[in-house]
Amino acid sequence: MGRSRYIITEPNQPHFLTCTVMEWLPLFSRPALVEIVLDCWRYQQENQGLQLYGYVVMENHLHYLAQADDLPRSVSGFKSFTARKIIEHLHDIGAGPALEWLRTSKRAHKQDRDHQFWQEGSHAELVCSEAVMRQKLDYIHYNPVRRGYVDRPEHWRYSSARSYAGEPGLLQIARWY
Repeated sequence: MGRSRYIITEPNQPHFLTCTVMEWLPLFSRPALVEIVLDCWRYQQENQGLQLYGYVVMENHLHYLAQADDLPRSVSGFKSFTARKIIEHLHDIGAGPALEWLRTSKRAHKQDRDHQFWQEGSHAELVCSEAVMRQKLDYIHYNPVRRGYVDRPEHWRYSSARSYAGEPGLLQIARWY
């Protein structure tokens, strides 16, 4: 699961997770790459029992609140699959500079691959109460607002804020409240 000091302490409980692109490259400014992330979450929801309580995809990182029977395995599968598909897509469209960054920033111990898309770890934090869940949902939903990209959380396309505002979202959300 990476070399992070943050670990998934209770694998079947909800956790707040963060995944960051290597070197903070703004690759999620490409809608096709965000779609790979969304498709993976859809697959995990339908086939692996992932409960997604909230999410936001920013240009160079994402946050999500999730629960699964084996969350460490779910996160590992998510990061592995999306990295492979994103790098494949970057090859297909001839995104040489981005691929070069992902190649040169790859950690030395990653001998089994040419590129590294995600930073190691997922900054997992246990969500142990409704108050913590609300705080984390507010944090992720207001991320694009704090960055000045939108005026209201539900205006950000790649966020569960729409679902919590009663509008149709891009993913099914297991609402906490």
